[in-house]
Amino acid sequence: MPRSVRVLGPAALIVVALAATFAGLAYGGGAAEQLIQDPGPVARYGVPVAKLFVNLGAAGMIGALVLAVWALSPKRREFDLALDVAAASAAVLTVASGATGLFTFLLVTGVPFDLSDAFGQKLGQFVTTIPLGQAWLTTMLVAAAVTVLCFAVRNHTALVFVTVLAVASLVPLAQQGHAAGAAGHAAAVTGLGLHLVFASVWLGGLLTIVLLKGELGEKRLPVVLARYSTVALISFIVVALSGYASAALRIGDWDQLLTPYGMLVVVKVVAFIVLGLFGAAQRRFLIGRMSRGDRPRGSFWWLVVAELAFMGLASGAAAALARTATPVSEEEAGSLARTPAEILTGEPLPPWPEWTRFFTEWNPDLIWLLACGFGIFFYIAGVRRLRKRGDRWPIYRTVLWVSGLLLLAYITNGGVNVYEQYLFSAHMLAHMVLTMAVPVLLVPGAPVTLAARAIRARKDGSRGGREWILLAVHSRFAGFIANPIVAALLFVGSLWIFYYSPLFRWTMLDHIGHEWMIVHFLITGYLFVQSLIGIDPVPYRLPYPFRLVLLLGTMAFHAFFGLTIMSSTGLLLADWYGAMGWGTDALVDQQLGGGIAWSIGEIPTVALAITVAVQWARSDEKESKRRDRHADRTGDAELEAYNAQLAAIAEHDRPR
Repeated sequence: MPRSVRVLGPAALIVVALAATFAGLAYGGGAAEQLIQDPGPVARYGVPVAKLFVNLGAAGMIGALVLAVWALSPKRREFDLALDVAAASAAVLTVASGATGLFTFLLVTGVPFDLSDAFGQKLGQFVTTIPLGQAWLTTMLVAAAVTVLCFAVRNHTALVFVTVLAVASLVPLAQQGHAAGAAGHAAAVTGLGLHLVFASVWLGGLLTIVLLKGELGEKRLPVVLARYSTVALISFIVVALSGYASAALRIGDWDQLLTPYGMLVVVKVVAFIVLGLFGAAQRRFLIGRMSRGDRPRGSFWWLVVAELAFMGLASGAAAALARTATPVSEEEAGSLARTPAEILTGEPLPPWPEWTRFFTEWNPDLIWLLACGFGIFFYIAGVRRLRKRGDRWPIYRTVLWVSGLLLLAYITNGGVNVYEQYLFSAHMLAHMVLTMAVPVLLVPGAPVTLAARAIRARKDGSRGGREWILLAVHSRFAGFIANPIVAALLFVGSLWIFYYSPLFRWTMLDHIGHEWMIVHFLITGYLFVQSLIGIDPVPYRLPYPFRLVLLLGTMAFHAFFGLTIMSSTGLLLADWYGAMGWGTDALVDQQLGGGIAWSIGEIPTVALAITVAVQWARSDEKESKRRDRHADRTGDAELEAYNAQLAAIAEHDRPR
């Protein structure tokens, strides 16, 4: 069995996936004949089958790249073989994306397939002007680029950017299907995107390990499996939560589970639970035995083949679900729009924004819930590891870090997130908290210092969390943007560039733009606060007096920006905030937002100034103690030498 697992594993995955796809289509009616302009069974079945291979190709591509970047050593042949797996999978994704685009064109238009120029022109117009066709064309082109890069790039650091490009190929997929064009669009896109990415990492990583089995050997296999197991556990959590969020949006009530769509979801959930049990068995028993020197027996590889088979079942069910009608009709969801605000945002209007609503209303963003949750968990885990080996870590750092992430979770999921797309004042409140209040809490937590001390260093040439964090912190780019002057310019300049450029409109109209906005505000604020009161290492820090000057100068420009918004008589995004028709004066609300930008910076500014002053005083105190200790060790030799020098000068100047 161990010798044939490289064939049986992928074969079980593909065969079960295809069987589950056809069974799901037959049960859910996803490939039923259309009443008008039916394209034929080839197109009806071709779309879900091609999408299945899109998912499998994406999984192999992303999983192999993540495994190479995270678990494998460039000094060993395993690294190159993993990149070969990624290249082959990316090629599969390229072909499958092109086939899916063709079958989708036939399904949507009802045009029969032929090799005429007219057919080619219609197909070209579909993939260049229609959003659905553009999405498949983009996925195909990105996958083709990744195919070439996996052969051309062997630099460990450069592969990170190749991996990011590979993940970006899934963005058009996340914006298609049941996620598009309905109320809850942002939540649906987020849930589907997370589901696709982490399911790909989970499935593709295991498939790559199976294909590399002969190269890894008995000693290397437990090491790579342990590293993959950590990634798989994170993927399991993300896939579970994102799957639940996506299913809840499309199913609605519990009684809808009895519909064909609901039953296919149940099949997928059962497969997912079994996969979780397989993963728990591997982590708790098999990997530990292999690490202690026990040879991997046939039972372990049978478990791996069974796990791939259940992954195929889940993949097939997912492919069938994409073609099955949802209980919550997208047309009905879109028909809820009755006011200009609902037409613009595509979301049902929230309750009237009384101040208490900011603490009782919620609009969850799964990306930031997971980011904050994992950030708190891994930080506390690092602190526990330090204390177990007898090292100290100040409690205030943990309290500030946890408080900062809890505040970030509230801003990105609570009442402020509910109203920020309707009210400019709520948007500005979120901006100010993200760029000023949250970093003031996070920076003193010193996460880089904690990671460097708590994460175990690797010695086999691979890069784990510690190696990647330190490499990023000590890179030239990080040194440039962490420079205090550059950080201050980014902090202030981004205010004017963001609000007086098309970037502001992009963040309102596109969910990806909204997520980029949050990341940008956090990073610019974090860099500025880090340059003033940071504990983590940076290439250069200003002397304490200049830090206070930089703080006051930057905050003066920040206040001027707020006053400019307050005194403005023209609306920013007048066709958005000015067209909501929500019973509020958009200009007055914008001026309120300017007041928030001007005034809310005072509290963080005072906190930063006090912290800089305290650090300055402590630095002087430490320097005085150091000099005293030096004087005690040397018997005040420096002072005695100085006095002797003065005496010699006086003796020389004395009249003879």
